[in-house]
Amino acid sequence: MTSSPEYYTPQPYDPYAEDDGQAGWFNSDGYIPRQPQAHDIGAGYDYDPRTYPYQQQDDQPTYALRTVAEPAETAEPAEAAEPEYHVPRTPEVGWDMATGRRRAWVSRAVLLCVLVVQAVLSLRLANTAFQDEALYLAAGHAELAHLLHGTPLPVDYAAYFSGSPQLYPVLAAAVDGRFGLTGARLLSLAFMLGTTALLYSFTRRLFNERAALAGASLFAVVQSTVVMGYFATYDAPAVFLLALATWIVVRTDRAPVAAVLLAAPVAVLAVGVKYASGLYLPTIVVLALLTGRPHKGGRAFLRMLLLALGIAGLLAAGLYTTDLLAGVRQTTTDRSHGTDSAVFLLQRSAQWGGLMFLTAVGGALSYVRRSRMNESPLAQRLGNPGRRRRALLGLVLCGTALLAPAYQMHLGTVVSLFKHVGFGLLFAAPMAGVGVTRLIGAHFRYPQLGIMLWTATLCLGISQADWRYGVWPDSSKMIKVVGPHVDRKGHYLASTPEVPVYYLRDRTSQRQWQGVFAMEYTDRKGTYHSGDAAYRSALRDGEFDLIVLDGLTNPRVDAVVAGAVRGNPHYRLLADLPFRNSSGTGHYRVWTRTS
Repeated sequence: MTSSPEYYTPQPYDPYAEDDGQAGWFNSDGYIPRQPQAHDIGAGYDYDPRTYPYQQQDDQPTYALRTVAEPAETAEPAEAAEPEYHVPRTPEVGWDMATGRRRAWVSRAVLLCVLVVQAVLSLRLANTAFQDEALYLAAGHAELAHLLHGTPLPVDYAAYFSGSPQLYPVLAAAVDGRFGLTGARLLSLAFMLGTTALLYSFTRRLFNERAALAGASLFAVVQSTVVMGYFATYDAPAVFLLALATWIVVRTDRAPVAAVLLAAPVAVLAVGVKYASGLYLPTIVVLALLTGRPHKGGRAFLRMLLLALGIAGLLAAGLYTTDLLAGVRQTTTDRSHGTDSAVFLLQRSAQWGGLMFLTAVGGALSYVRRSRMNESPLAQRLGNPGRRRRALLGLVLCGTALLAPAYQMHLGTVVSLFKHVGFGLLFAAPMAGVGVTRLIGAHFRYPQLGIMLWTATLCLGISQADWRYGVWPDSSKMIKVVGPHVDRKGHYLASTPEVPVYYLRDRTSQRQWQGVFAMEYTDRKGTYHSGDAAYRSALRDGEFDLIVLDGLTNPRVDAVVAGAVRGNPHYRLLADLPFRNSSGTGHYRVWTRTS
């Protein structure tokens, strides 16, 4: 037997209602209004039905509000009654493909958290100026003085800088003059935070918010990003300009074809800031084709051609109207080869970016296999990029990450490799974001896998950044000892002359300092010397007023100099200052001339 109540709208319960009748609905506990009893009246109580308004009946029959008779065995089975309540159809809001305002703000909030983590990781690094930082900042101050006051340059920086000395060094020196080394490093942090934000934006345009956040989260914690974010060199602005050029190319995929030319001056400026940025210009040009093809068809080839011609024209104009061509040849195209083996360089590249690169390769393979980037069932009925275009996009983005390691294997040097790895990871990051989303699965099926991957990348980035920032020794004690012994007239020898030149620029200039990598000297008898013989001859003549050795920059030449001053009557040991770096302990040795 089944029963169901008629439609009833419950009313507020009033215990003091005037209605004492027994007709009506039962309460949920089976009570009816109470009637006066004989013992109540006989006991002399004044009965008030409002005091005890209900009583329970002695025998309550069961009432069925509606009885449905069971069908007879021989009767035909009755059709099932329609349910009286229907669950309304609800939209699949969790699968909605449209980017609403709520999703956009949530995504931006997560991106802000990523940027905060990146900033904290960079700001926790601390050390005195590195040799390259000191060189570029000192050169920037010299260039500023030359531009503003016509002061002659101490050396021709354009002849050996791997970037234009009139661009980043001038900007960094202006900030350094106002806020010091910390301000110049914060400038780099601003560039790297902007790079991560641009990476998120163009990855979101290529794929979706989830892939963009995953790619930005990985890129924000690798060693290259963390160190370059607090390193006053031109690597941070160069990678920012590359990211900006890429963003323009991706963002103008639906705009008129000529709009892609907006990326040309930005890309050329990136090359001017750091010549090695030219290695990534072909990637940006090919992206102009791949991003424009779905919207413009055959005109995407015209888009790529316009960008290539625009970049080539601006590069040619810049090289042949300035004196930077010699610097480009010396530091990039005709750079001398080192002795580091390909196996060693490959191992270092794998340590500094291998985990993120493997994630990008996995994302590219998954993207080629299945193009769908949205969990909505409606996405299955939409047109998706063809397999050939998906494969080419994955190949271009992941292959770009291999350019810097391959080029440095060609040069045989590990110098600056950790920074150049970060340039390539900028382009591999979108595919790494796809790899993370496919690893987690639809509807965050395996979030623990993504968390484990990001945590591993974070731990590697922190440990490697700490090691990298401790490679050079703290020079504060050395500067304090050397400062009183230098002036505008002396001649000085140092393992890293750029550091005292930067910190003591109000007392000395770069032309007064000699390094430990190459030297030419003509002795008092008129005999010409070069290399190690030049150092020995100059020390015999008492050429240098001060000598500062650290034993790290060029240990072989440091040993030659130390041997030449041993027992030399022209010099005495002024200080022996111990220090600690990532490789262990060492000491600064400072000699001053006695006569």
